[in-house]
Amino acid sequence: MTDKEMVTLTESQQKARRSRNIAIGLALAALVIIFYLATIAKFGPAILDRPL
Repeated sequence: MTDKEMVTLTESQQKARRSRNIAIGLALAALVIIFYLATIAKFGPAILDRPL
């Protein structure tokens, strides 16, 4: 692509993109933590007493 074909974002658009990316990342991290805690809650403490 040449420079004429590329889109240049304004400062406010770059800030909005960064904020959106951070929000998506935090939501994904929260979902991972929720799934982890739900798994531990489902199996309970017996998960540590399994035979190897």
